[in-house]
Amino acid sequence: MLLDAWALAIETLSWVELQRISERTALAKAAKQLGTDDSSAVRLAHKLVCETGRRKNLIDFLINSVLPPQSLNDFKLGLRAFLRLYTYETKIVHTGFEKAVRIARIGRSILGWRELQRVEETLGEILSIGIDDVVKGISDEEKVGLLTCHPTWFVKYCFRLLGRMEALKYLEDSMEITPTYIRINTLKATEETLLSKIEKDGITLEKVPRLKHTYKVIKNKQPLIRTQSFHDGFFYIQDKASCLVPEVADPQRGMTVLDVCAAPGAKTTYLAQLMENEGTIYSLDYSKRRMKVWKRETKRMGVKIAVPLLADMRKPLSTKLLADLVILDPPCTSTGTFSKMPSAKWRLTRRSIVSMARIQWEMLNICGNYVGEGGYLVYSTCSITVEENEMLIERFLKWHPEFTLVKASPRIGLPGLRGQTACQRLYPHLHKCNGFFVAKLLKETT
Repeated sequence: MLLDAWALAIETLSWVELQRISERTALAKAAKQLGTDDSSAVRLAHKLVCETGRRKNLIDFLINSVLPPQSLNDFKLGLRAFLRLYTYETKIVHTGFEKAVRIARIGRSILGWRELQRVEETLGEILSIGIDDVVKGISDEEKVGLLTCHPTWFVKYCFRLLGRMEALKYLEDSMEITPTYIRINTLKATEETLLSKIEKDGITLEKVPRLKHTYKVIKNKQPLIRTQSFHDGFFYIQDKASCLVPEVADPQRGMTVLDVCAAPGAKTTYLAQLMENEGTIYSLDYSKRRMKVWKRETKRMGVKIAVPLLADMRKPLSTKLLADLVILDPPCTSTGTFSKMPSAKWRLTRRSIVSMARIQWEMLNICGNYVGEGGYLVYSTCSITVEENEMLIERFLKWHPEFTLVKASPRIGLPGLRGQTACQRLYPHLHKCNGFFVAKLLKETT
């Protein structure tokens, strides 16, 4: 099993680097390619890949410190991946000498002895180096970036946004995976009945205060997606911050709702639940692949009022539509989800924020045209940057004076920045969920 897991982890990391895709997508691709169906091997490979990817900058820094005149980029993808995994096991997990020798043998079995022979001396040197010694003499921001495993540019950004002390707490806590939350689906039965059935599946839950149907998973005997309760649509695996958005939107029965960037279906299924399957939800997304997941999820959750629309909201829709409620959760830099999506932080640069904010503005500006008088527009992202959040809302209000900010409640987060106290911000280190922003705007009647 260990050999299969390491082979899968090496192949997965190679795909992540080659195609710049997520760990989960790369793992599925690698498992299919290698024909690996051992669930234990897949789980171990997933852990190795995520924990190694989470610390990529520190691991690469350590490896490169013992490689001169060569560098990590001089090697093939497979050897690069093995060196990173080996360094994670020996310097982060602190595997003993015997385990390190065993890992080296596994590497020879997978990559071949000729390939591994190129770095055999390096493996010994990696064992002997100390992290504190290697990071001496570098700048404060770079050292923080290495020790909290974040890009230096993002460390500087967080220092400016939150102040050094609060930023350190945020960055350090982002190394830990936030709790798993589920949302009970009362379209299937009463909450009390569903909780009883879910408990029989070996799932222990704890109610999240101030949210209607959200629970933190305390313990589960098997993966949630393999339980009968999940199969029957009794719950949706959904972060606490994501559950907040439909509750802030507060849809009523009989409303017409436009859910923009709706796939894979978290918002649509909760909106339908809050509307008790009465009214109409137009669920729009540009991705055919993601909309296939949306169709599967809306069916599993018993949603009957959602209409799928395949379109790009950066351009006006071809149909006339005025909604009582428009919800936009656009693509973003996902800076609030680094703990769950570690490879994302290495694909971003400071310019990524500007590029993403441009796309978000195009979508937000157009969405305003589809809100009827007296209706609401709810905007949210899983990013903590002001460029993707408060600055866009400021710009939107200047361009659309018919809209005003209203209080986004229930309140489980902190007030927004730049004077936008009606908005909400959530941070992993404070709220134990994804970093998030949500704003609610009212289109006043003329």
